[in-house]
Amino acid sequence: MTKQIILNAFDMTSAMHNSHGLWKHPDNQRTRRYKDLDYWIDMAKLLERGLFDAAFFADVAGVYDVYQQSKDPAIRDGLQIPLNDPAFVVPAMASVTENLSFAVTVSTTYDHPFSNARRFSTLDHLTKGRIAWNIVTSYLPNAARNFGLDNMVKHDERYDMADEFLEVSYKLWESSWEDGAIIEDVVSKTLTDPGKVHQINHNGFYFNVEGPHLSEPSLQRTPVIYQAGTSEKGREFAAKHAECVFVGGPNPEKIRYYIEDIKARAEKWGRNPDHIKALSFLNVVVAETTEEADLKFAEYNKLWSPDAAKALYGGGSGYDLSEYTDQDDYFEYKHTEHGQTSAKSLTKDQPKKLTVKEVLNRFETINSNNVLVGNPVEVADAIQYQFEEAGLDGFNLAHFVTPASLEEFIDLVVPELQRRGIYKTEYAKGTLREKLFEHGSSVLPDDHPGRIHRQSYITK
Repeated sequence: MTKQIILNAFDMTSAMHNSHGLWKHPDNQRTRRYKDLDYWIDMAKLLERGLFDAAFFADVAGVYDVYQQSKDPAIRDGLQIPLNDPAFVVPAMASVTENLSFAVTVSTTYDHPFSNARRFSTLDHLTKGRIAWNIVTSYLPNAARNFGLDNMVKHDERYDMADEFLEVSYKLWESSWEDGAIIEDVVSKTLTDPGKVHQINHNGFYFNVEGPHLSEPSLQRTPVIYQAGTSEKGREFAAKHAECVFVGGPNPEKIRYYIEDIKARAEKWGRNPDHIKALSFLNVVVAETTEEADLKFAEYNKLWSPDAAKALYGGGSGYDLSEYTDQDDYFEYKHTEHGQTSAKSLTKDQPKKLTVKEVLNRFETINSNNVLVGNPVEVADAIQYQFEEAGLDGFNLAHFVTPASLEEFIDLVVPELQRRGIYKTEYAKGTLREKLFEHGSSVLPDDHPGRIHRQSYITK
C-alpha cells in the first residue's frame, strides 16, 4: 500500500497564529470569531470533511518580548495574543466529529505533571481516544516572569525537567490504575477496587507526587506524544519519548537528516523506529489557476507585518533583530537559552553565511521559500516532492486566511492528492494511536520507555 500523508491543521485558539498582519484581511474570520464556540465547531466539521487527522493547537505561556525589548510589537499585531486555553474547545469540537483528533500543547516547564495528567485523561475520555499531547519546554522571558522566575530556566535543564515530567506522567497514566479497577459491585458496595488503585510515590529532583492518579484509565491511557525540537537535547528527548515529531529545516535533505538521526537514537532506546512519525511545516496558497494563486499571494504580502515576524523570530531564537545595525556584517550564531532550532535556522542551517541585510530582508515579506503557491497540480507536485524527498510522514498545515485557506486546500488540493494515492479517501477505525500506527494498539507499544511503568504497581 502506498504511504499516505498524515495531515494536521496547525492552529491556535488566538486572534492570530503566525499569519503576521493577515488579521486585516476582510475574509479572516478568526480575528472576530476565535472567542466563539461556534467558530471551533464549524472548524471541526470542515477539517473532518477534509479528512484531516487532527487539529494541532500550539500554545504559549507569555508574550513575545525579545524584539525591541518590548511586548508592544507582538501585542500591536496580534502575535499569538489575545490567546485562550486550547483544551477547552476540544470537547465541543469532538462532539460534532467522529474521527478528527486533537493535539494540545502544554509546557513541561510551567505546568505540573499531576494536574496535566488529569487534563489529558479527561480529554481522552471525552474524545474516545482522540487526544495527543504536544510537549514544549517554553522559551519566552515573559513566560518565566509570569510563573515567578527572574530568568528562564536554561535550555538543557528544561529538557531535564521535561524528562522527569514524563516519568511522573507515565507512572500516573500507566501504573496508578490497573485494568478492571472499576468493578461496580452493588453487593459489596464497591465502585472501585482499592487494591487496584496505587500511589506512585515519586520523589525526584523536580517533582514529588504521591498519587494516585485521579482519573481512571482512558482508551489510550497515555495520549499520543508529539514533540518538536532539533537541538541535540531536543532530538534525544524525541527519540526517547515522541511518537510524532515536528521537524523543520531549510531543505528536504536537512529534514531527512534530522528524521534519520532521531530514529537512530530511538533504536538505542530499544524502540522500533517505525513507531515514530515525522511531520514538517506546510503553508499553501492555491487557486484554480497559477495566475489567481500568484495574485492572492501578492494580496497577502501587502498585509504582511514585518515587525510581528521579527518578534516571533526574536522569541524563538533570542536574537533581537532591532539591535543589528551594521547591515554588511555577517549574521553569526550565538548561543542563547531560547530555541536552538530558531537560532540555527538563519545561521548554522544555512548553506552559506548571510549578512544582516539579507536576514532583515527575509522578514519584510512572506518568505516564498516557505509557501507553496500555484494551481492544485503544482501544489500537489510540491507537496509530494517534499513528502518523498525528506522521508516525511505528513505535515502541519498553516493557513493565512481562516477558514478560506483551509477550504481552498480541501476543495482543490485534497482531491489531487487522493488521485495520486498519497492521501486517504476515508478514515481508519480506532483511537488516534491506532489510526497512526500499524502496531494495532490503543496504548503505548511494548517498546516505548513509558510502557515499563505499566506493570510496575507500587503498593500504597
